[in-house]
Amino acid sequence: MWHLRLWEFQDVAVVLSVGFYLCHLAGALSIYCPQRSLSRSIQEDVLFSVNVSCSGVPAFHWMFVSAAVSRSIGAWQPGTDANVSEDYSSRVQTYGNGSLGLSNLRLQDAGYYVLTVTEEGGRSKDSGLVLTVNEVLYEDLQYLTVSALALAAIAGLLMLAMWLLDKAYRKISAWRSRREVEERATEMQHL
Repeated sequence: MWHLRLWEFQDVAVVLSVGFYLCHLAGALSIYCPQRSLSRSIQEDVLFSVNVSCSGVPAFHWMFVSAAVSRSIGAWQPGTDANVSEDYSSRVQTYGNGSLGLSNLRLQDAGYYVLTVTEEGGRSKDSGLVLTVNEVLYEDLQYLTVSALALAAIAGLLMLAMWLLDKAYRKISAWRSRREVEERATEMQHL
C-alpha cells in the first residue's frame, strides 16, 4: 500500500534544480546528425541531414575541407535565400533546418563538411560530416561487355557474309561448268 509522504526541503530543491537544468538545455544550441559518415558514387546525390535546436533563429554556414582545399559552400538563415558560392551554385540545395543537398557528385567532393550554427546571441557550434565519393568501376565493365558483344556481332556478320559468298561462288562455278559442257556438246554436234 502506498503511503503519502510530504516532501522535504531537499527533495524539492533537487526537483527544482533538475527542472531549471532541463529548461536551460531546452534553450541550448545543439546539432544532431543521423549519419556522420556518408559514401556515394560519382554522379549521385547526397543529403547532409541535420537537426538543429536552439533558442531564436539560427544562422547556418557550410564549409568544405579536404587535404588540398578549404572553401565556403553557403550560408543562410531559415526563411531567407541562401548565399551559395559560385563553385556550388548549380549543385546545392539548402533547407530551412540547416540540411544541405549536393547533386552530381565528383571525386573532388570527397572530404570533410563542416556546419557552423550561430544563434542570435552569438553562441555557435560546429558539427562535421565525412563524405567518401567512389568511382563506379562497373561502368568500365559494361563498356567492355558492350564492346565485346559488338565485336562478336560484327564477326558473326562477316562469317555469314563469307558463307553466303562461298555459296554464291560455288553456284556460279557450277553454272559456268555446265555452260562450258553444253557449249562443247553443241560444238561437237556441228561437226
